[in-house]
Amino acid sequence: MAYIRRFKTTSGATGVQVCYKEQGKVVKTVHVGSALSEAGLAKLVRKAQGIIDSEKGKPLFRLERFNKK
Repeated sequence: MAYIRRFKTTSGATGVQVCYKEQGKVVKTVHVGSALSEAGLAKLVRKAQGIIDSEKGKPLFRLERFNKK
């Protein structure tokens, strides 16, 4: 499952990340960027949503993990 995470940086900007969870734990985080304005934040959220949407074409389970020799 992927979701968009927004957080405050130490400089006061708002950061945007795409986080991936497996079995309730975050396993991967992709930093999209940080913005100081609402317009910049809106662009980053659209970009993050595009990252999530591009991942939806991928399979739900990665079976190659179970085919180890």
